Amino acid sequence: MHLEKIYEGKAKIIFASSDLDYVIQHFKDDISAFNKQKFDTIYRKGIINNHISAALMQKLEIAGISTHFVKILNEREQLVKKVRIIPLEVVVRNFIAGSFCKRFNTSEGMQFPLPIIEFFYKDDSVADPMVNEDHILHFKWLTKEEINEIKSLALCVNSYLVNLFFATGIKLVDLKLEFGKLMTGDKDSKILLADEISPDNCRLWDIQTGRKLDKDCYRLELGEVTEMYEEVAKRLGVVFHK
Repeated sequence: MHLEKIYEGKAKIIFASSDLDYVIQHFKDDISAFNKQKFDTIYRKGIINNHISAALMQKLEIAGISTHFVKILNEREQLVKKVRIIPLEVVVRNFIAGSFCKRFNTSEGMQFPLPIIEFFYKDDSVADPMVNEDHILHFKWLTKEEINEIKSLALCVNSYLVNLFFATGIKLVDLKLEFGKLMTGDKDSKILLADEISPDNCRLWDIQTGRKLDKDCYRLELGEVTEMYEEVAKRLGVVFHK
């Protein structure tokens, strides 16, 4: 039985744990797109994402990138460090795709010479607007030093995952990251990679065929979501009960 529910988002629920320094992250089967204008429940999606994210977070930890992940608890849940989430979505783009095409009236697929980082204010009520570093400083979401730290961390995560996915025959087109400050007592301290890394927040294309293996399958109605997510898990060597 869970303790107090701390927060519920579109794809996950955060519950308190018996230790004040940790919380339980529960993965739901809910899936949504276009600021929840499109919404469904896809059985077992949460199970697949839980295991994929746990595996990737563990690999990133081994690579020297600090995350909130502690351990997997069961099919749908992880124990994670308690962090204060920074209200920013940090998007790293390797190829042109998604909203970038619409904003700049360009076709998807071209690779950027260097990854592009974009910041979005994390608030559904205003449709997660894109923001720049001056906005971030104005609202005191981060200091200049913290912005630089997060940009460096995001590029490190991206670089590691680009190579990891490439080895499995998958192109990492872009990914959305969230970060949090480790909560120790009443103070915030170290910045950690938080949330999840899964086909829900990464664009993943098969290198040979260009087939989309991510949430775009749902957004654009391109095929069976569970099948595509399971394919990603299989290529990563992630094992879970079906």
